[in-house]
Amino acid sequence: MAASIETKPPIRILVGIASYGTNNDPYLEEIIRRYRSMPFKIDIVVFSNVEKNLGADIECTIGLPNKNPWSLPFAHKKLFVERANSYDLFVYSEDDILIAEQTIRAWLNVTAELLPNEVAGFLRIECGSNGEVNYPDAHAHFHWDPSSVRRRGAYTLTHFTNEHAACYVLNQAQLAAALRSGGFDVAPHEGKYDLLCTAATDPYTQCGFTKLIPVSHLNEFTVHHMSNRYVGKMGVTAEAFDRQVDVLLRIADCPPKALIPTETRLWRNAYSKDYYEPIREQLTSLIPPAARSVLSIGCGSGAVERWLAKKGLRVAAIPLDPVIASGAAADGVEMFYEDLEDLKNKKHFDCVLCSNILHLAPTPEKWLSLMHTFMHGNSTLIIQTPNMMSLKAIRGRLKDGPLIPFVDYTTMGTHFSSARSIRRWCSKAGFRIEKVSKILPHPTDGRAGLASAIAGRLPRLFLSPFASSIVVTATRKVN
Repeated sequence: MAASIETKPPIRILVGIASYGTNNDPYLEEIIRRYRSMPFKIDIVVFSNVEKNLGADIECTIGLPNKNPWSLPFAHKKLFVERANSYDLFVYSEDDILIAEQTIRAWLNVTAELLPNEVAGFLRIECGSNGEVNYPDAHAHFHWDPSSVRRRGAYTLTHFTNEHAACYVLNQAQLAAALRSGGFDVAPHEGKYDLLCTAATDPYTQCGFTKLIPVSHLNEFTVHHMSNRYVGKMGVTAEAFDRQVDVLLRIADCPPKALIPTETRLWRNAYSKDYYEPIREQLTSLIPPAARSVLSIGCGSGAVERWLAKKGLRVAAIPLDPVIASGAAADGVEMFYEDLEDLKNKKHFDCVLCSNILHLAPTPEKWLSLMHTFMHGNSTLIIQTPNMMSLKAIRGRLKDGPLIPFVDYTTMGTHFSSARSIRRWCSKAGFRIEKVSKILPHPTDGRAGLASAIAGRLPRLFLSPFASSIVVTATRKVN
């Protein structure tokens, strides 16, 4: 008698998809088609505010968790709680996120190597009309955390500070742990992220899991954001992202620390350092025409630094970390990777830039005093910092809480920043203010942009309440 062949039952997967309205129905239909083609036992439940005819095998639950339309993504949580013991995997996504079969298999493989509090996650990719790949999750203050690089078996993994990818996967044991934490089965809410994003990030922000991206197998852990809505508006190109990943793979055995904590603990991380700062003429125009060398303190992706290098200046930088600055380094910007205090063989520069980072330093006066060692007698120091006395800032703080917490750096991760505070920091550090300038919000920045357009017609004396940033130029005091 032939020996019987023991076969494993197919993996049971419960998929919950949030689909508001009908605009994304073509994407939703393609997503369902792809799930149907997979060799798993998959049940799909779509949550919507309207009826959808998706086929007899698709459950469609109509209704919102509360009156806010953005609460819809939270509807999947009740389903996962009710069926927590009936499936091997639980997949949540929005209705324009395509998760491929190879992605699910890759997730299963890496999960076998992870610690109980680690969960493999994904990054969204988009495709432009020219075929160029865009990573929209890399914007504002979101970045790779170099200190989080770790190896697990054949994998190198890193935490990306933007946990939102509009989807997640948990296995049965992970969902059980999330339920025990008390942070999963909760009413719609928002905090670090807005209401829409919070539903997809609660497993990491509230349930004790650390989301890790397997950078050694990055292509297997990207999901297509089918609407491609951020191409040309937000994100990082595949070329730039690949360069950052190469650095992460090289430093895996000796992760570096960042130059400074760059995320505040204010509502939605307000006033955190923008890792992808654009070139602002209001800032670059203040560099003295005679300057031939520039040092940038807190270099991120390096748009300004590379632009200055192309102008023929000798440009050096003390970067936020070696990962985000990899593009600028490849384009010829000299990098100093030591801490400010530990930097050896200090050189003198004609101009020192300190853009939107001074308010994040534990002691701004001490940081400024260290600038002296990079400057000769005729050097210029240029400081840009948020204007926390603007009408927009005050309106936001009155909405979310009093202004007083800003003075508590330990609690909030930032110092209160205004023209007056910059003057005080500079004076204590031995600098003399030469000029104070105001940067207004971009015209496309909603109501703030409209206000700035109006303010642009006002005399300079009246610009302060509308300015989003303050820029000062300073020189060393002469004893």
